[in-house]
Formats: sequence, structure tokens, C-alpha cells
Amino acid sequence: MRIAIAALLGGLVMFLWGAFAHMVLPIGEMSFRAPVNEDKVIAALHDNLPAEHAIYVLPFFDMAKGDDPKAKEAFSIKAKSSPFAFIVYAPYGRDYMAMGYNLFHQWLSDTLAALLIAFILIRSVVNAIRGLYTGLAFGVFAWLSLAVPFWNWYRFPMAYTFGTLIEQAFGWLLAGAVMGWWLGRGVKHGFAAK
Repeated sequence: MRIAIAALLGGLVMFLWGAFAHMVLPIGEMSFRAPVNEDKVIAALHDNLPAEHAIYVLPFFDMAKGDDPKAKEAFSIKAKSSPFAFIVYAPYGRDYMAMGYNLFHQWLSDTLAALLIAFILIRSVVNAIRGLYTGLAFGVFAWLSLAVPFWNWYRFPMAYTFGTLIEQAFGWLLAGAVMGWWLGRGVKHGFAAK
């Protein structure tokens, strides 16, 4: 029961921090920009991408042609002279102002992640400081394993990548501290009971 409550507390703290980071601070939208002519871009996407929810990378290289030196050379020339785009495309619309579905899934994701941290914390010397360090380590781990590869391979902007570090590291630092405090309450010698 202690672990479940710690996970709920940690998930709630991370969820609230994420809401604050996106709705009050500009952290969540660092590097987001509007196209010059949104309607033309939407029409071009609609006309030129299949009706399939997928990720499109431009320019695109077909890995089936990886053994063809001429295809690789042609792609290299095109890649050097063309803009780059990483497009998460859904051919159907959705009202982004109706966030109930997304908010529930974000809270659930945060709570499940907090549960993993609680399982680690319960096996160690538990207090708010240990929770803080453990939460920070998990936040930086998440950033290094997801956001940095997106920056490296898919050219996500540095400002966006840095904003993700702030959001993940600080949020899990706070959540870890709360979970460590909760799990360490009334425990002798700092070790949590199972």
C-alpha cells in the first residue's frame, strides 16, 4: 500500500509539474513555430502523404537501396541541398482544446513511471533526499535515452531538447523527493518496510 500511495503521489506531482511547465512556463513548447502559410502546408500534406498515421522523414532514403552506391550518392546530394523535416502525420483531425483523453493518459503514464521509481526507492535507504536524487537520475535517464537521440538523429532543435531536460529532470526531482518523503516516514534507520 505504501508503494501504491507513493506512486500516486509521485505521478500527481509530475502531472502537475508538467501542466505548469506547459501552461504557465514556455518549457513544453520551446522551438514550436507556426508555418508561414498553414493552410497551404496542410493542403500539401493532405495531397502528398498517404492516409496513414505515420512518421515521415524528408528527404527520405529507402534502406532497401542501402547497397546501391549511386542511390546513396544521389541521396547524399539531395540531403545536403534540401531542408529536413520530421513529420508526425495523422490524416484525421482532432480538437486539441478537448484534452480530457490526453490528460488522463499523461497522468497514467506519470503514475506508472512513478511506480517504477517507488519500487527502486523501497529497496534502499529511503528519505526525501534519496528520493530527490533517484527522481533526478530517472529524469535525466529519460532525457538521455529519448530526447537526445531525437536531437542527434532527427535534428530536433536544441531549445526543445533543453526544455525537455528541464521538464523531465526537475519534474522527477520533485516527484522523487515527495515519494522518498512518503516512503521514509516513520521508518527506522531509513529502510522502508515492504
